[in-house]
Amino acid sequence: MRQTILGVFVGLILAGVGVFWWQARAQIETNAPPPPEQEEALPEEPEILPEVDPGDLTGPAPPEASELSREERRFYRYDRDRDRIITRNEMLSSRSDAFRKLDTDGNNLLTFEEWAVRTSERFEGMDADGNQELTQAEFATSAPRSRPSAPACRC
Repeated sequence: MRQTILGVFVGLILAGVGVFWWQARAQIETNAPPPPEQEEALPEEPEILPEVDPGDLTGPAPPEASELSREERRFYRYDRDRDRIITRNEMLSSRSDAFRKLDTDGNNLLTFEEWAVRTSERFEGMDADGNQELTQAEFATSAPRSRPSAPACRC
């Protein structure tokens, strides 16, 4: 019996909220601005399309895609400003994905110092002339070594 009375009471409350909400929506709609006045419509003439043989038309030339080697694509992932030189900052900024591999003390926490030391050492190892900039030839020395593929099965 208590549940029935409670259900009826909650139903009346919800119905009251619905009525007030409905009236508020109706009030907003009655105060809406009037629709714009329509100008006297003139009979529209059918649009006449120019008749041209599409065979005579030529569009713009499609853009040419330059073929980059695998090493050039890898180089440009690091060279953010496309000046064909990788600065130390460009090299450091793109190494954020390698954080997990660089935990030198084995505590499962990688500090920025651990990461920066390892990346700086790697950069210095690639920078053969020591000018704090990598050319494409210097950068190519850091290419990952290809692994010989193992046979698919050992039959």
